[in-house]
Amino acid sequence: MNIDIQNSLSFDYSETQQMVASSAKDFAEQYIRPYVMEWDEKQEFPIEVMRKAGSFGFMGILVPEMYGGSGLGYHEYVEIITEISKVDPSMGLSIAAHNSLCTNHILEFGDEDQKQRWLPKLATGEWIGAWGLTEHNTGSDAGGMNSTAVRDGDSWILNGTKNFITHGKSGDLAVVIMRTGEKGDNHGMTAFAVERGTPGFSSGKKENKLGMRASETAELVFDQCIISDDNRLGEVGAGFIQSLKILDGGRISIGALSLGIAKGAYQAALAYSKERVQFGKPISHFQGISFKLADMATEIEAAELLVHKASFEKNAGRKMTKLSAMCKMYASELCVRVANESVQIHGGYGYSKEFPVEKFYRDAKLCTIGEGTTEIQKVVIARNILK
Repeated sequence: MNIDIQNSLSFDYSETQQMVASSAKDFAEQYIRPYVMEWDEKQEFPIEVMRKAGSFGFMGILVPEMYGGSGLGYHEYVEIITEISKVDPSMGLSIAAHNSLCTNHILEFGDEDQKQRWLPKLATGEWIGAWGLTEHNTGSDAGGMNSTAVRDGDSWILNGTKNFITHGKSGDLAVVIMRTGEKGDNHGMTAFAVERGTPGFSSGKKENKLGMRASETAELVFDQCIISDDNRLGEVGAGFIQSLKILDGGRISIGALSLGIAKGAYQAALAYSKERVQFGKPISHFQGISFKLADMATEIEAAELLVHKASFEKNAGRKMTKLSAMCKMYASELCVRVANESVQIHGGYGYSKEFPVEKFYRDAKLCTIGEGTTEIQKVVIARNILK
């Protein structure tokens, strides 16, 4: 969906969007669909499939070609994440987190040496990225973080633990926000990039999750971890402000992920409703079912427009904090509703792992929590409309 308002309002998909959507669909069908339930049951994070995604250009979607990336914009990014998430939201989540958080933080705030050093490896899938802000006692209240970075000459000593980190065990490079000033000071946090294998940097507990089970979530542990000042991203004290900007784009990612879940669940319900016969006719012919499908289809259209409007503003380089929060909030709550109704339409079969809606139902809930809860999105939206 390429929204062009320079001369006239157009909702046509560009040729590039169609091409990348088709490529993402082919990738998902060939490399993901056959293994979805196997990975889910085993909680297996398929690292090699992530690396394969790199060969398709899906690990550096927003990264300029000069750094080995695809050099695409947010409309194309949304299409890729949506298509993959229609098949397996876990993989959509992992690819989104790699792109919009770790990789994008370096792209946005790294200096030229840092970009040359890390982006080619991340953009090609040679390395998998992680991003750490959340801690055990500081979820929405990131300013109260306990993890610290203390300067020692030309080095920094990192101590503390980050949790709920996508790719916390398997990530080759982690961008982490550490406290370098007083607690609660928005200018008292700094961003650092830490490579796997650095002494004092390890992984902790891997989470046993309700859904998104093939997307690895684990702790990052820092114990007297010494890194060079060359690993600092941006100015000292700018880490939290950087994070807010990264999360603006990240919320478009969750919007796209949610859109993929909603579309996948809706399409499964639509197909089932045409096949399932009760009282001598397909259940789609009953008003109770057809109205559910009508509501789902309408709300999906609305969510897609909101996600692409936020993408349009992001591509234009304009402030889109309010819009990104809106698209994330609306799309994430929508995907939960659609997944729920899809299970209901399937009846008893919706509760069975033989049908895909059971997994969509479990996976959907994370979208209302990750990268800022629905409640936090309402805080962000309210602050912006009340300015």
